[in-house]
Formats: sequence, C-alpha cells, structure tokens
Amino acid sequence: MKKLTLISVLVLLTSAAAFAQFNLGIKAGMNYATISAKNNQFNESGVLGYQAGIWARVGKVFYVQPELYLGSKGSKFTFTTVGNASVEAEQKFTTLDVPLLLGTKIGTNKFNARFMVGPAFQFLLDDNSSAFAQAVDPSFYKYRDFVTNLQAGVGVDLGNLSVDLRYETSLQDINSNDGQKQNLLHLSLGLKLL
Repeated sequence: MKKLTLISVLVLLTSAAAFAQFNLGIKAGMNYATISAKNNQFNESGVLGYQAGIWARVGKVFYVQPELYLGSKGSKFTFTTVGNASVEAEQKFTTLDVPLLLGTKIGTNKFNARFMVGPAFQFLLDDNSSAFAQAVDPSFYKYRDFVTNLQAGVGVDLGNLSVDLRYETSLQDINSNDGQKQNLLHLSLGLKLL
C-alpha cells in the first residue's frame, strides 16, 4: 500500500506536463493536534507542530493537488501508571504525509479562493512511545506505521503565494491496539515555483 501510494503520486507529478495548467511549489506551516481516546481513557490537550514540504496542482477550475511533507503531531496526556500514580507526558511523533486532494477554485489564476478535500496517507517516521513505559497498558501508546486520514479545507492564492487552512481527522485508530483518534488544524503558507 505504501509503495502504491508513492508510485501514484510520482506518476501524477511526472505526467502533469501534459495538462493545460500545472503548478509546483513549496509549503511550510504549523498545526494544532489533539488525540482522543474512546471511553476517556486519559485526559488530553493539544500541542503545536510543524509541516514542511512540496505540493503540485494540476487542473484549472477543478484540480488535483498531491503533496508530500514532513510533519510533527501529538498531544499532552495525563495517564495512570501501574502504581496508580497520575503522570503527565507529551506524545510526539514525526510523520511523512501524502495528501491527495481534489478541489475547485473561484477567481483568476493569480487571485482565487479554493476548496479542497481528500485522503491524506500518514507514514510514521519516529515517536516517543517509550515515555509511556510506566503506563498500565504501554502498548496503548504505540502508534501504527501507516494511517489513512481525511483532510478538508479552504485556501487563497495571491499571486505566487498560497495560504491554506485545513481540518484533518483519522479514518482509523492511530494506535496499534485501537482506541485513539487524532484531529488536526493545519495553517500553511505556500510559494508557487512553477
């Protein structure tokens, strides 16, 4: 599945020259992430993270926008240890994200409003699950290597600048033994290179 996703994105990017309109750019931004658990198994609060990478846009009024970026996500948890102590820890993980968005835009090529939605494939690169070694169930804080998320948002293009605001939610549990979902708000600034 991972290889198929990456191959699909590469094929889209390399065949994009055949389309009437093609943009390529870089982007960076921040996100606010929270992780929730079923049955309120812990108290959580959100953390700020980052994202940085590349994007492409193929099409005019309707477009496909594949992206590839590094991101950090996580949450602050208060959980119970084996000895019934209450401990606070911050779960952070680094991911490689591959959104494949479908969208439409209103306006001209240099000034427009955009609306987009689509899946975002998340590959786990690193996490700090060892911070939860004293938890009653440490495996509850071990995260999946691959998760499918859903992104939806709005954006504005001003000349070569692009600003996006998106909401992202997981379509499946993100931890290995189920029970946790993540939600993110993304705010990013992009620069069109082509």
